Amino acid sequence: MTIDTIRSAFFDVMKKNGHHIVPSSSLVPLNDPTTLFTGSGMQSMIPYLLGEKHPLGKRIANSQKSFRSQDIEEVGDNRHTTFFEMLGNWSLGDYFKEEQIDHVWDFLINKIKLDPTRIYVSCYSGNTNFNIPTDTVSEKRWCDLFSKVKLQALSSKNPEQDGMKEGVKIFFYEDKKNWWSRSGEPAHMPVGEPGGADTEMFYDFDPVNAHQVHERSDFKNQKCHPNCDCGRFLEIGNSVFMEYVKTNDGIAALPQRNVDFGGGLERLVCAVENTADIFSTSTFAEAKKIILENVPSHITYKTHTTYMRIILDHVRAAVFLIGDGVLPGKSAQQYFVRRLLRRSMVAANAMQTEGECLVKIADIFIQQYADSYDTLKKQKEHIVRVIADEEKNFTRTLSEGLKKYKQYQVGGMTNENAFDLYQTYGFPLEVIFELAELDGVALDKKIILNMKEQHSLSSRTASQGMFKGGLADTSAETTALHTVTHLLLAGLRSEVSEEIHQAGCNITHERIRFDFTFKEKLTDEQVRAVENYVNNALQKGFQTHILTMSKQKALDLSVEGSFWEKYPDEVTVYELVGNDGTVYSRELCGGPHINNCNEVKTKNGAIPTFVITKQEASSQGIRRVKAVLQ
Repeated sequence: MTIDTIRSAFFDVMKKNGHHIVPSSSLVPLNDPTTLFTGSGMQSMIPYLLGEKHPLGKRIANSQKSFRSQDIEEVGDNRHTTFFEMLGNWSLGDYFKEEQIDHVWDFLINKIKLDPTRIYVSCYSGNTNFNIPTDTVSEKRWCDLFSKVKLQALSSKNPEQDGMKEGVKIFFYEDKKNWWSRSGEPAHMPVGEPGGADTEMFYDFDPVNAHQVHERSDFKNQKCHPNCDCGRFLEIGNSVFMEYVKTNDGIAALPQRNVDFGGGLERLVCAVENTADIFSTSTFAEAKKIILENVPSHITYKTHTTYMRIILDHVRAAVFLIGDGVLPGKSAQQYFVRRLLRRSMVAANAMQTEGECLVKIADIFIQQYADSYDTLKKQKEHIVRVIADEEKNFTRTLSEGLKKYKQYQVGGMTNENAFDLYQTYGFPLEVIFELAELDGVALDKKIILNMKEQHSLSSRTASQGMFKGGLADTSAETTALHTVTHLLLAGLRSEVSEEIHQAGCNITHERIRFDFTFKEKLTDEQVRAVENYVNNALQKGFQTHILTMSKQKALDLSVEGSFWEKYPDEVTVYELVGNDGTVYSRELCGGPHINNCNEVKTKNGAIPTFVITKQEASSQGIRRVKAVLQ
């Protein structure tokens, strides 16, 4: 089975069980300034997990394109990729643990024919501090399913200490392993954050040599178990039972119990083909062949494994990011595309590739995924041209970097010099270490890696700041203000100019900060007119309607939205409709919303007044207003 047939097999199982298959969202979150990239399938599902009704029902499934920029440094081992597809299915207040585990078993064992003797699972051991029970329901369901294929399924309550034991198929872990929320374990969750216990599925690549360590020697003296990192086991799926929310008093039940499943598609290919190396699967076979056809004959995958893995992962990721509209550049998102391509070029140079090798590899990936993602097919020439231009432009920088390396050599290569090559010229540290070793230069890897870690911490801090740049939380107050922001934009377009579009926002439970495209300062009359527009909707009352329609129909209805080319053919539209039928706002969006104007009322039951408190220039051609409900 290939990556395409496994994806199709998953959809078959989901459709058979009443799920509506939805298209993948863009890698760039739309109308969501809280994060740089889409890193999981559940990102766009948060409003529905919190109780908002999905327009397509309670059973949803898809294969979501995902990019995790934080994994860029991990690429080079046998399992990390920056870009991947996440198979997902959701039950929104419908079925729960037993039925979900049945779906997963049907897919893994019956549909794609994985050997059940190679499958192990984990369950949540509970948290007494928050009165969250041990997940014995999942344990029992797994036991029943294993018994149907004549396998004994004992449980281990302390796998880190006990390791693998005969007949044990179910392993219990605490918060760090088997609890899921965007913020981690229960103690770290902010108020309003949903979360829940999960059950994970692992594939065993080495049942014969039970203690054989693969690529990681760090674990040779530790007990082996499914959730260790020695390389023997690979997590291939995770069902999160999202039934809790953090409150000021601790952990409470959500209004509905949800299921959120994620299965790494590339990892499932590994299991089907029984290879622990993602880059040795059929997914990368054609691209790998292109690389080997463009390097000297003495260079092989075995001799240059890390370099080849970097090229294979990074070029594929760049193809998809460019296809979703992210060009190489200096902004936060653009930086990652540029970095992917430059790391690829450094690796290609080390392998002595000929010609525009990256362009050839990109073309292979476009062909390979074109049937599943027609955006790549439509933008083939554009994607190839962007990569060719970047490859051409960086050749000079790469040459300068190598010259810089030689200059440092003359004066005596230092740890600071080495980190400068990594940070300024985009050289992977493993390349610098190898060059230094070949030249007999002594570098302190620990010091350099510590410098890298400090740089990564700074980057993560910046990313966390950006996360807070959208909706600060999903509290009732913030959600209400987010919905009012729709009215603000509609008011600006109605009372000031139809050329106005959103350019960014920051919403907390106290205020709105909203950026929009406009070159001039608003007059006092315009400010009052916009306030009146919003207050009229609040006073007369409105309902929030969620509509699913074709992108073309949305365009025909003049639905407000930016970057239309990034949206799938089927879009979700939020309408704010007055009690008298007046349509106050009609906009594409992906965040949480209130159901009607009554949820905007103050504690004493009054409808608050919308007031613009400040306006200023944000950047060239962009204005900013701040507003509150009082």
